[in-house]
Amino acid sequence: MNESDPKTALVTGGTGFVGRAVVDELLADGWQVAVLTRDGAAAGQTLPEAVTCHESMDDCPLTAAVINLAGENLGAKRWNAARKQAFVDSRVGMTRALVDAMAGCEYRPEVLVNGSAVGFYGACGDEAIDEQSPAGDEYQSRLCQAWEAEARRASDLGVRVAVVRIGAVLGVRQGALSELVPPFRFGLGGPQGSGRQWLSWIHRQDLARAIVFLVNNPDCDGVYNATAPHPVRNREFARALGRVLRRPALLPLPGPVLRLIAGEMAHLVLTGQKVLPSRLLAAGFEFRYPDLEPALREILARW
Repeated sequence: MNESDPKTALVTGGTGFVGRAVVDELLADGWQVAVLTRDGAAAGQTLPEAVTCHESMDDCPLTAAVINLAGENLGAKRWNAARKQAFVDSRVGMTRALVDAMAGCEYRPEVLVNGSAVGFYGACGDEAIDEQSPAGDEYQSRLCQAWEAEARRASDLGVRVAVVRIGAVLGVRQGALSELVPPFRFGLGGPQGSGRQWLSWIHRQDLARAIVFLVNNPDCDGVYNATAPHPVRNREFARALGRVLRRPALLPLPGPVLRLIAGEMAHLVLTGQKVLPSRLLAAGFEFRYPDLEPALREILARW
C-alpha cells in the first residue's frame, strides 16, 4: 500500500448494495475513493468514473480512511458448511488480511470503519439492545465476534477503529425488501411467524451517511449500532409495507414454512431483535429516515 492524498478513502465491498451507497456518499463529501475488488474491469463499469479500482492491496492508496464492507451475502442462499466457511473467509479472513497489510505500511490510515451485524447479539426477543449488550451464542454471533476482533487489531497500530453493527437494510430492489415486495404487490404479503418479533431496520441512505459520519468524526471509535431509532414489530412492518403498496397484509408466513425455505437463518427472523442506535444518536448523528413508513415511501417511489 502506498502513500496517497490524505482525503482518500479505500472501500472494500464497494460494489455491493451498501458499498455503492457509501462510495456515492464519500464522493459527495469530497473524498477521493479507491475500491478494492476481485474484478477491477467489472467494478469500473458499475462504479462512478471518479473511483479507482484495485485488485491487489499492494497497489491500493491507504492513508486517511479504510471502510471494510466485504463479505458474502448471508441471506442469498440456505446455510451449509461450505456457505458458512465462505462467510468466515470473506469477513474474518479479509479483515485479517487488511489489518496485516496496514501493519506493513509506513503510512497507516487514520481510521478503519469495519462492518459487522446486529446478529452479534443473537436472538433477543423483546429486550432492548444497545452497544453495551453482550454477544449472543449462535453461529452469526460467533461470526461477528471473530470479525470484529480482527478489526480491533488495527487499534494496536494507532488506527482509530469504529465497528458498525448493521441491521436490516432497506433500499431499492435489494436488501431486506428484495424478496418481500413482489408477494406484497400480488396481495400475498403478511407478517412472518407470530409477527410479534422485533425488526431492527435502517434506510440504505442513512447507513451510508452514518458510515461517512464515523469516518469524519475523530472522536468516534468503538461499536455503533447502525439501525433506525424506531424498530418495529414484524406485523407492524407488514402493515406499513401493505399501506405504502396499497395492498393487503393479511397472509402470514408460518414459522415452519420460513424454516423450510430459509433453514438455520430463519431463527433470527422469527425471534427478532430490538436494537437501538444509542451511540450514533449520542454522537450527534441525525437520521433522515427515523420512522419506517416515510422510509418505505421514499424507497418504493424509486422502485
